[in-house]
This record gives sequence, structure tokens and C-alpha cells, in this order.
Amino acid sequence: MEFDVVGLGAETQLVYTALVGLPRSTASQVAGACGMSVGAVGRLLSTLVKDGLATRSAGRPPRFTAAAPDVAVTELIQERERRLDAARSLVQQLADKHREAHRISDPNMAVELLTTHEDVSAAVHRLTEGARRQLRAFDRPPYVDRPGSNLENQRQRQRTGVAHRVIYDRAAMDWPGRLQDDILPSIRTGEQARVLAELPLKLVISDDRSAIIPFSLAPGGHSAAYLIHRSPMLVALEALFEAEWERATPLQDTRSPVARPGSPDADTLALLRLLASGCSDAAIARTQGWSQRTTQRRIHRLMAELAADTRFQAAAQAARRGWLQ
Repeated sequence: MEFDVVGLGAETQLVYTALVGLPRSTASQVAGACGMSVGAVGRLLSTLVKDGLATRSAGRPPRFTAAAPDVAVTELIQERERRLDAARSLVQQLADKHREAHRISDPNMAVELLTTHEDVSAAVHRLTEGARRQLRAFDRPPYVDRPGSNLENQRQRQRTGVAHRVIYDRAAMDWPGRLQDDILPSIRTGEQARVLAELPLKLVISDDRSAIIPFSLAPGGHSAAYLIHRSPMLVALEALFEAEWERATPLQDTRSPVARPGSPDADTLALLRLLASGCSDAAIARTQGWSQRTTQRRIHRLMAELAADTRFQAAAQAARRGWLQ
């Protein structure tokens, strides 16, 4: 029956279901409704009272009333969920202990070599879906799956409290459609994003449990990868990510930035944010819906206004004026 999953046997469910429609009933009355012996029903009613599914009034004979199902049964469900969570936690602890015990005798257990596109894609999916606190990533081409294909899943994870911190290689920013269709929408849903001119490798770290890196960044090299479990190698990758995070430039949403008194219009502020992130002319043009020529003209005009010889100087001057806050 339906309540088996919360620990109620078939006879207990039968008695409780009958009692719901027979408030303040005696054991004899419930037994008659269920077609069971009075002694068996009496024992089951005592169990229901003990589990908080019924109450017993004083007097002779005692009378029983079912507790409200939406309260009592929900509490049983929540208790079962708490026990399942505890079991999952114990399984994870035992799995870690098992892995560590085998790693001592076989150091190769710290790293698994994945040799097919399907295995790599499945491992990345397991890492991202299994994260409970945070996902950290180095994002750069080439890609195993289409960029942006997991955007909705990322939104769902972020709604459950999983933080996403991603450092993008400038080549990822220049990937056609990537910035406006994936990266900026991810930022708008809570992703913390930064940019570096070049990343040393591709990387995904799930909590502090596992990471995956490609076998090679050469053409075809992303079809094989190393899956790295908790080990000194994983600690080193975490340290590398945090060091690069400190060096990277924050990437902000460019959509309708608020212009402050004395600051440029929204389009110019968006252009400044993209310039500060190191975006190419092509990436800026695609993101803003401008032509290449219009983009270059706007950049040159902005640099002249800021008396800047380089894009870096333009971004620095804008920051000094308080335009990039």
C-alpha cells in the first residue's frame, strides 16, 4: 500500500484509514469497520498512538481519533527523509573510507582515465549534478558538449544553494554566441564569473570531492580525461583554481547597467564592462547587436574621450571616474 514507504504495514494502514472516518471510536467499532479482531485492532491502535498518528481519550472503553493526515503522515515522511539523508551521509563516508583504503594499496585509484567521449560527458554530468555546496571551473575550448546546453540545470542547482564560480578563457568569450546566450544569462542567475586571457587547462571541481581535467587540449584531446578523486592531486587543483581566481578580472552583467550622475549612457557602460573583461571586437559586437564597424567606432570614440591609448587604459580611467562600480 501507499504508506509502506514510511514504515506503515498493510494492517496499520487499514486501521488508520478506517479511523480517519470514525473519530472518537472504540477499538470494537474500528474492528467492525476493518473486519479484524478487537485484540489485533487494539494493538494497532496503540501503535498509531505511539507514532503520533492517533490520540486516545480517557475513560472506559477508551476512544481513539486519527491525527490530521496532512500533519501526522507528513511528519512520518519528513522523518524518513531525515533517516535517508543520514544513510546517504554514511554511504559517502564509507565510500570515502573505502576509496582511501584502496588508494593506500593502489595509488592509481586516485585517478581514473576516461577514454571515450561518452564516458567523459557522463563523468562531467555526475560531478555537476552531485555537487552540494559549490562547483568551480576553468572554461575554455574545445568543448565536449554544446556550450550552454546545461544552463537550465545550472539554474536549478543554484536555486538549491550550489554556488558556481567559473573562470573563462578569453577564447570562450569569443566563441560565437557564447557570451550573450550562455555566460551572461548564467551571471544573471547568480554565477560568479571572472576572465583571464589564457587558462592553463580545462577543469571542473565538484565540492572538494572530485575533479575532471582533459587528457590534452590538442584537437581530439578532450575525448579522453582524468577523473581525480580526493587526493593531494585534487588539493593542488583546488589551490590552482583559487590562485587563478584572485588574478582573474570579474565579469559583470552588461544588461541595462544603471548610469550614475555624470556617467555615460547605458550602452557606453556596457561597452566599458566588456572592454574591462578583455572581450574582442567580435564578441562585443555580437553581445550588443552592433556591426563590427559600429563597435570599433564606439571604442575609438570612448578611448579618445578617456585620453587612453589602450583598452586597458580606457578601463582603468573609467574605473577611476567611478563608472565601473
